[in-house]
Amino acid sequence: MNNQKKVISVKDLTKKFGSFTAVDHISFDVMEGEIFGFLGANGAGKTTAMRMLCGLSFPTSGSGTVAGFDITTDAEDIKRNIGYMSQKFSLYSDLTVIQNLRLFSTIYGMSDKEFKSASENLFKELEMEDMRNTLVGEIPVGWRQKLAFATATIHNPKVVFLDEPTGGVDPVTRRRFWELIYQASSKGMTIFVTTHYLDEAEYCNRVSIMVDGKISALDNPTALKEKYHATTMDEVFRIVAKQAKREE
Repeated sequence: MNNQKKVISVKDLTKKFGSFTAVDHISFDVMEGEIFGFLGANGAGKTTAMRMLCGLSFPTSGSGTVAGFDITTDAEDIKRNIGYMSQKFSLYSDLTVIQNLRLFSTIYGMSDKEFKSASENLFKELEMEDMRNTLVGEIPVGWRQKLAFATATIHNPKVVFLDEPTGGVDPVTRRRFWELIYQASSKGMTIFVTTHYLDEAEYCNRVSIMVDGKISALDNPTALKEKYHATTMDEVFRIVAKQAKREE
């Protein structure tokens, strides 16, 4: 990993709301092609931190870059050079599959030629050629999840933020979705993922765990399990999260 370049880099990143410090001087780097798990209980500060990284909120202090752009001065550039997918998928059920893809390609500033090439490749990779003219509301949830990932990555971003992307789907669908993540990572795309499913933390190259606005643990899953004498990442999370002092 030492030879890879940093795609996300933050130093002493802090966000305060009045006297409340939601994110408290966090520092970390994420490398090109890395699958980085960003964990924390509700109220730990991970959503606030992710919003700053996505250019949706400005830090109170500290610094950071995402995809080479400064989070305090280049928010619009960041938005154009990242992908984002949430648990709710952000799809339009009354539009067809191809219409959803075209809409998001327009948002990301792709030309018609770029869209045509990218969409054809996506349809083949995801085996969705027969669904291009189907209304999104009529396709199964597993396929909608695939499509949501496609809309978040159609412009081939340097980094894609996945905010609890597998919430509410069955274990088989979750596993298939992680195959998409591995595929994207193998092509050099950086994956920044939050999840409440602790078994998914095992799939990440490295995992950070936030407690009370700070990063209390950060390493690869094997090293974290060794450090905390745990057999699973669920055990690691429970041990680390016990350090919390503030209420959710």
